[in-house]
Amino acid sequence: MESKFTPEEIEERKKAIFDAMGKRGQRQIMKKGYDKWDPFEEPKDPIDIRKDKTKRTSQVLIREFLSSVDHEEYSNSFAEGAFEMCLGIVNEEEKIRGMFEFAAWYAELLRKEGYDSL
Repeated sequence: MESKFTPEEIEERKKAIFDAMGKRGQRQIMKKGYDKWDPFEEPKDPIDIRKDKTKRTSQVLIREFLSSVDHEEYSNSFAEGAFEMCLGIVNEEEKIRGMFEFAAWYAELLRKEGYDSL
């Protein structure tokens, strides 16, 4: 930490912050080690926004998908299900991968047997 304060001043400020904390917070710091604790450290960067293989976020994907479907043809439940699949695909969840693979297989089966769709 670059600072305009001397090491002694930093330690005084650190102790003042610690002393002003509640007992629970102090216990948490003591568990990790008071010497390792830096109340002045910069906040961490936010977690990277997850993207799928096409470099789209789940919000972009679901917006594109729902805009491709006739608004009059789908319900809130339909949109919720689509969004659940979207999140699962972006997060690479095995359960959702199985659902996706089954849906793709079933769509192909319907096509081969001459059915339009569900």
